[in-house]
Amino acid sequence: MTAALVRAAQRGDTMAMNELLGELTPYLGKICGPIALDAGADAVQESLIAIFRHLRELRDPEALHGWARAIAVREAVRVARRAGRARPAELADLPSPYDVEHAVDIRDVLGRLSPEHRAVLVLRDLEGLPEEAVARLLRVPSGTVKSRLHRARDSFRRAWRS
Repeated sequence: MTAALVRAAQRGDTMAMNELLGELTPYLGKICGPIALDAGADAVQESLIAIFRHLRELRDPEALHGWARAIAVREAVRVARRAGRARPAELADLPSPYDVEHAVDIRDVLGRLSPEHRAVLVLRDLEGLPEEAVARLLRVPSGTVKSRLHRARDSFRRAWRS
């Protein structure tokens, strides 16, 4: 995405806004899906609405993805909580995306985790963000990220083996 596209959308160019939101949608889906699970599409929609409403507040068009990621994580956790998915329970060992049987198992195991634990796993293990960045995105202390990550990985491992 170019900074020019973001600036055009900020100025009210409807075509630019549509293109921008269209380009962001798959990225937001990769973040919201594992966190909000069955409500992932709702979380993406809520994220797109928030981006649409607040795009003019984005000062640095080059920071679009980080800004959108922060919105997506917050919306996914909020939507997951609202959907009642806050049931407490190594993403590095994920099978191939073409392995449908294991993908269903992973989704089931992720469903046993709280939205907060799923968010930490997605940001740290899938997005590869450092703990300090995860803490800023989730608006929690770094120690909280470390403890959530430890618990989430441990719960994931135990649920995966059972």
